Amino acid sequence: MAKDLEISFLLDFYGDVLTEKQRDVMEQYYNDDLSLAEIAANFGISRQGVRDSIKRGEAILLDLEQKVGFAGRYRLIQKGVEKIEQLANDIRFYASSEYMRGAEVSRAAEQILAELQNISE
Repeated sequence: MAKDLEISFLLDFYGDVLTEKQRDVMEQYYNDDLSLAEIAANFGISRQGVRDSIKRGEAILLDLEQKVGFAGRYRLIQKGVEKIEQLANDIRFYASSEYMRGAEVSRAAEQILAELQNISE
């Protein structure tokens, strides 16, 4: 199951490097959850032809990710952004409590959140 999600994620990132037919076959298989037989009927090819196309597409996507690593870097950035957002929310909470004097901390937290908003737009 995790492999299927990984290929679907890579397909979103690198799908444009595949041929149109390969991309369509893989999208129907991974994103639309169609069977090999259903895809074969849609394209007028054999189930084996569908399977071969999927395997070739998988190899291309995995090889490309291994070489350039954009999808992996994207995941790391997303995790970092989520962590920064959580920290900024924590700072805002602590700044509003009795434990810390907080105008500066609160202002910094607001700046972090504003920057995150800019990044996500």
